[in-house]
Amino acid sequence: MIRIVIAEDQRLLLGALGSLLDLEEDMQVVGMARNGEELLKLVRDLRPDVCIMDIEMPVMSGLDAAEQLKNDSCKVIILTTFARSGYFERARKAGVSGYLLKDSPSEELANTIRVIMGGRRVYDPELIEISYSEDNPLTAREEEVLRLIAEGKNTQEIAKSLFITTGTVRNYVSVIFDKLQVSNRIEAITKFKEKGWFK
Repeated sequence: MIRIVIAEDQRLLLGALGSLLDLEEDMQVVGMARNGEELLKLVRDLRPDVCIMDIEMPVMSGLDAAEQLKNDSCKVIILTTFARSGYFERARKAGVSGYLLKDSPSEELANTIRVIMGGRRVYDPELIEISYSEDNPLTAREEEVLRLIAEGKNTQEIAKSLFITTGTVRNYVSVIFDKLQVSNRIEAITKFKEKGWFK
């Protein structure tokens, strides 16, 4: 019997997922959580074989929980609406066994669990396509400027750190906005993070 714990902050979906998997003859849902923190406690207490979790949850996200479970024997499946390469990259680095989108057919989830229990990984093809189709458009120097922006540094502080003029920093910022197709610093940082380009 494959023992499963599910973490999902939407109650209706949590209940539906639990009922769906309980219908499978070789599966049993042993615990349900509303966030990553509750999930970690359930994993410690119940020692399930598989954890299925959403990404965006209150208190602790699914990705944060997955990173904490990296060396645990419980196999992690991310089930989310977000086909973002940055999320996918982070999930892969956390060693998740599966990454599925919520619009996948319901029977696919049970099949995925069986494949993963057999020692293989399952990633939604759409994510693989997204993650390999986009390259970071910024040069190393532009990335350095964006990293300093992400650290909260202003134009003067960036200029001082990189030994360049404030005018040059402004030029870099404008090129970064242009390349990332954004209109401000927050959008630039967010997009760069979502794409998984921050090393």
